[in-house]
Amino acid sequence: MDSSHFAHRGHALRSGRFSERGRIYLLTAVTLHRQPIFGDWQLARFLVAEMRRLHDGMHLRSLAWVIMPDHLHWLIQLENMPLEKLMRQLKSRSAISINHYSGRTGRLWQKGFHDHALRHADALLPTARYIVANPLRAGLVRHLADYPLWDAVWLQGQN
Repeated sequence: MDSSHFAHRGHALRSGRFSERGRIYLLTAVTLHRQPIFGDWQLARFLVAEMRRLHDGMHLRSLAWVIMPDHLHWLIQLENMPLEKLMRQLKSRSAISINHYSGRTGRLWQKGFHDHALRHADALLPTARYIVANPLRAGLVRHLADYPLWDAVWLQGQN
């Protein structure tokens, strides 16, 4: 399929997107051309800083996340910012920081993002486990403790 099909499909996925305060979402964003930018863990820390800024600003409650070399999975409870704006800020500010630090120029992220609203509370822990186990399934590490780019609130004693 040609790229225009995907551009149209991405636009169709974005239209009609609804952001519901208090709803739990699994968000996924992918680097441009799936470049393994976050294979450099120092660059990934700039993304973590932006995620933390959004959490600390009370725009969301970060529940679990993992940064893979070419994408991000983030489980959040949405608070006072629409999904579109939240992801636009995350991607824009992280790209600015990463490009400045690394001497890169241009886009870092693919356009758009994927979101999935969790409909049942009993899906929360299995979804979080699935997210943080990504480095194991991808063969990046043999033990999750060896991978530094993930977190979950349950490790911090918060529920």
